[in-house]
Amino acid sequence: MTAAEYEFRHTLTVSADPAAVHAVLVDLEFFGDWWPQVRAVASLGEDDALVVCRSVLPYDLELHLHAESREPGHLRVAIDGPIRGTAAWTLTPVPGGTRLDFEQRVRAVDRSFVLASYVLKPLLRWNHHRMMQGAEDGLAERFGLVRPATRPG
Repeated sequence: MTAAEYEFRHTLTVSADPAAVHAVLVDLEFFGDWWPQVRAVASLGEDDALVVCRSVLPYDLELHLHAESREPGHLRVAIDGPIRGTAAWTLTPVPGGTRLDFEQRVRAVDRSFVLASYVLKPLLRWNHHRMMQGAEDGLAERFGLVRPATRPG
């Protein structure tokens, strides 16, 4: 993996059935209702949205997301913008709820992000971790948390 490539994994278990969790995760337009770091979402059609994210670091990340899968157990989007790649949620029924496994694989393509990756990669990974903490907190508030998340890799 090069300095400009990133791979993130995050797992948590919420106390809701997979259908209820799927309904929340498939509806990008309302991500900002439960995920504080999602600042804005604009629909660009049935399978596409423009999403503006901001975690702790003082920059907005504008991403074009294209739905690749909306299957009940697997949601996947292609990501385009200053970073390119994919993000996916896998939903697995478990006793008392649903385990959510998040995986994101991206590479920086914007010149400033590529340069930052060489110098500030640990800080950028920490910023992503804080973003995922916001997702965990939002999903836990909405559904209740069965087991804490595993920290991203």
